[in-house]
Amino acid sequence: MADPTNISVFSLMKARMQMLGERQKVIAQNVANVSTPGFVPSDINQEAFSATLQRMSRGSTGIPRTAMVATQAGHMSAPNGPTLPGVTPVKSPDSETTLDGNAVVVEEQMMKIAETRMDFETMVGLYQKSLGLLRLASRAPGR
Repeated sequence: MADPTNISVFSLMKARMQMLGERQKVIAQNVANVSTPGFVPSDINQEAFSATLQRMSRGSTGIPRTAMVATQAGHMSAPNGPTLPGVTPVKSPDSETTLDGNAVVVEEQMMKIAETRMDFETMVGLYQKSLGLLRLASRAPGR
């Protein structure tokens, strides 16, 4: 069977799961800095990511055509940079700010973590179902 990541639907699912992974990292950083004076929490700009996915999916090859590639040995990737185009953290203060300037509300961050987890589990389920359909379609008749 061919590599499923070359199929545009799988590429889009993979990109969404990578974005959700990045969002989980950003939210974890927010929770880790709950006591840091002046810290303003961040979140992934999901509208920009969605617009990027729509723009990328219009092409015939999908996401791999825009993947970054190191063409020379001296090329480096940013260690903490986004792994996908359109995945950018933006400052997203929560509903309250403490006297020391910290704008992290743990309850709101926990809700974001739960939302991200549910979205990720949904994508994993879709990925598994799609692979099952490909396996079913690739079987010989009568098997």
